[in-house]
Amino acid sequence: MDFIIISGLSGAGKSKAASFLEDMGFYVVDNMPAQLMPKFAELCMALPGKYDRVALVTDIRGGQTFDGLFDALNELHDMGCEYKILFMEAGVESIIKRYKETRRSHPLSGSARSLDEAVRTERTMLEPVRRRARYIVDTTALSTARLRGELLRIFGREGETTPMAVNVMSFGFKNGIPIEADLVFDVRFLPNPYYIAELRDQTGLDDGVYNFVFGYQQTKDFMALLERLVGFLLPQYVEEGKTMLVIAIGCTGGHHRSVAVARTLAEFVRKRGYPATENHRDMAR
Repeated sequence: MDFIIISGLSGAGKSKAASFLEDMGFYVVDNMPAQLMPKFAELCMALPGKYDRVALVTDIRGGQTFDGLFDALNELHDMGCEYKILFMEAGVESIIKRYKETRRSHPLSGSARSLDEAVRTERTMLEPVRRRARYIVDTTALSTARLRGELLRIFGREGETTPMAVNVMSFGFKNGIPIEADLVFDVRFLPNPYYIAELRDQTGLDDGVYNFVFGYQQTKDFMALLERLVGFLLPQYVEEGKTMLVIAIGCTGGHHRSVAVARTLAEFVRKRGYPATENHRDMAR
């Protein structure tokens, strides 16, 4: 069983690390009280195959001292639970900059005279945990993608990857642009089958509408350009560390043109080796 305990400095990237481990198949619990760790480990060990990869996040939010954590670690050792500590850290200036950018409060800000003092105090308090860590990751100069790659290198199984999932959705502009979309393409310039009586009640999933839309050269030219663009972007987003990409294709009502184009684009994405789903938001409206 992979039993990982994530700890470290506030603002050093523990939440991102937990998210990446979750993408890798770990069952993640944030801010679990140290006293509950042995009981949780006992449950995991009693259910082999269900909780084989576990990551628990514990940090300064759990209290001012770590005596309880060390007692729990000793108990885990006595149980035969082979845990590993992942300690996340970063330079003081980097952490201060991150807190100023997010405008969040440091957990020790109430007892410290300044943010600088809070960060340095926490570093001192966590030093005993750092000394017991198997892995120490300094995120001062790490991009999100490089952090993801480092965790995959440390905790990933042989040949394991975390491919970016792609959701290709169609929608109608009259119902609003999907707020979750990363990329939005407008296909309202394409010939509209709505004005063909026998096609009006069909959708882009029907052969009649699909053949009508793709029977025009401008649709074929647009699709070639779109596939070229998306084909270029997909590996760039993977390199950047993105794990989910939403591509939205919009026409007026979301029944015909956008559905046909989204269907074709989803097939293209799958052929490129990415897990892709289709979601036709307004097709049934």
